[in-house]
Amino acid sequence: KPMQPTLAWLDFNSAERERTQRVLALFEERDTRDELGLGGIRDSFADHFFPGTSTIQTRLRYLFFIPWIYQDLERRRTPSREVAARARKLELDLTEPLLQAHGADAGVFGRVARERLKRLPSSVYWAALRQYDICRYQGGREDFHRDFESLWRRRLRAKEENDGGRDALDYSWHPKLPTPPADFFQSPNFLLTTKEAEFFRHCLEARCPDSLLMFLAWRCKPAAVDFPWEHPELARFSEAHRELLEHARLFSETMHGAAILYNWMLAEAVPIKEKVSEYEDMFAAWAKEMVVAGARVRQWNLRRLWEIVRHPNHTVTVAAREFVETWVRLLLQHGVDLGRLEEGRRLVRNREMRLKGPRSRFNNRRALEQWGGAAGLGRISFRWGNANQFLSDLWEGLRGS
Repeated sequence: KPMQPTLAWLDFNSAERERTQRVLALFEERDTRDELGLGGIRDSFADHFFPGTSTIQTRLRYLFFIPWIYQDLERRRTPSREVAARARKLELDLTEPLLQAHGADAGVFGRVARERLKRLPSSVYWAALRQYDICRYQGGREDFHRDFESLWRRRLRAKEENDGGRDALDYSWHPKLPTPPADFFQSPNFLLTTKEAEFFRHCLEARCPDSLLMFLAWRCKPAAVDFPWEHPELARFSEAHRELLEHARLFSETMHGAAILYNWMLAEAVPIKEKVSEYEDMFAAWAKEMVVAGARVRQWNLRRLWEIVRHPNHTVTVAAREFVETWVRLLLQHGVDLGRLEEGRRLVRNREMRLKGPRSRFNNRRALEQWGGAAGLGRISFRWGNANQFLSDLWEGLRGS
């Protein structure tokens, strides 16, 4: 009987474990399929712009729901052996009232899965709670559950002894975290109060001072655009942000062509005649866009790209750099003809085969048959959609709920 594939890592400390869990979580996120191994570059840009965000986050107020739930469990002196189950129930209990308050398209966790929900909001938002210093516990969520009882007992001892020690909530949560509404558990909603919105802005200012997210939270109204470089107030952004955005835009625009060609080649391999024609037309349209952007692409300083995109949480491999540089060179040399150029096709094919090995769709018929007709095709926006929803929620709170 063949062995089932597994993935494991050596557990040295909570920081390394949390970083590994963030990487593993990317495999479960919507619209993050990394067919050509460009995720390290994409996520480096995204963490420069919008630290703490992920593509499976929905609404900003979950950053308050989660600590409020755990604070309630602390007040109830919940033992560590029970906290995970109780917290799960309280998180799932939010689903129905949130759906009633906002509807099915409002970003409610558990809308479909309900009690079968695998990734709870607390799991999805835990890294963000740490990033923004809302959660001050130095460890992962599972570690927090294990230490839960000792934390609230520590708070009670400090209170009883009145020795000037910090309240136990200070060990777990930001001391200025706003208190929940009196009817929170009965009637939760996504509308931030002004106090909550101001608190979040100050968290960004303290923990993410150089991020685009912080700048937008303090300086700009939300903008209904598809990409951050389309923001109507781009001219007000700092020089550093504008430079980073220009590199991100060029990366997004040029690599979109490689994703189209990858799907075009898969359509030919199946074969699906209609899909072949669809991707051929799509590639031609993309190539025409690149003709318009030709001067910007020719002036693109790729050496500067690798300097500016560097981020401590992500690794950009030499192979990924070489793929990007070769693709851009071929684009500048061949333009619209790149889609039929054997060198370009070989570049894409070899990249996918190197990444997936025996699971490559070019070599594995079963893997090819599991292709759904489009893979990794969306233009990279670096989590702008999720960040912009946060900013919209924030703005509504600042205007007064």
